[in-house]
Amino acid sequence: MVTIDAFKQLVLSLNGVEELPHFEKTSFRVKKKIFATHAPGSDIICVKLSEVDQSVFCAIDKTMIYPVDNKWGKQGWTLVNLKKVRKTILKDIVTTAYNEVAC
Repeated sequence: MVTIDAFKQLVLSLNGVEELPHFEKTSFRVKKKIFATHAPGSDIICVKLSEVDQSVFCAIDKTMIYPVDNKWGKQGWTLVNLKKVRKTILKDIVTTAYNEVAC
């Protein structure tokens, strides 16, 4: 299990990340592009992955990491349950999402 505070600390430790509002959610951006979001009161985060990375991470445990259930999921947007994910896996997911958008 990873807390929201630990998630935010991890995300904000990456180079050039900004925390900004995005509708009712908090977004995390690099180069003005969103790579992760979090809705207040939720233990679920959403990250932007490539289709290949999404399939690799979702293969770990589809109850813990799974595509958004609509067209956004087909574009790589992936949900991660912070109550189930280990910090090491979350670090890999967040870093991959960051690199997907930053590069």
